[in-house]
Amino acid sequence: MNAKKMMKKQRRRERGMTLIEIMVVITILGLIMAAVGVAVIPKLDEAKVSTARMDIGSIHNALKLYYAKKGHFPDTASGLRALVETQALEQMPKDPWGNEYVYMNEGGKPIVTSYGGDGTSGGEGSAADISSRDLEAVARR
Repeated sequence: MNAKKMMKKQRRRERGMTLIEIMVVITILGLIMAAVGVAVIPKLDEAKVSTARMDIGSIHNALKLYYAKKGHFPDTASGLRALVETQALEQMPKDPWGNEYVYMNEGGKPIVTSYGGDGTSGGEGSAADISSRDLEAVARR
């Protein structure tokens, strides 16, 4: 009889988890993922804005290199393609949202802009424009 009881106990251990136990584990994992998602998604937008600012700084460094070689900045029509052609940049840069940066030469002063998350001029939050003009103002403070 002792052997029969041991066999029953061993079978119970080998059965694994019940459906209810699996559902409880899946529910707990879902709740954890939801909590992490709520905390991480806003940080993703902040990271994209920071990346766009750093990219604009890198593009400005490439513009300075172009200026050192050519004696002037590219005109608006040539845009950032001129930087690729002179190998100041390896490829046409895209902002973190997948859009090309907008380049303008206003009276010999280069301005690089990302239109943010919405890809159109204006906006607020992660959809706000990020411009080298704004970054220069912050640097002066």
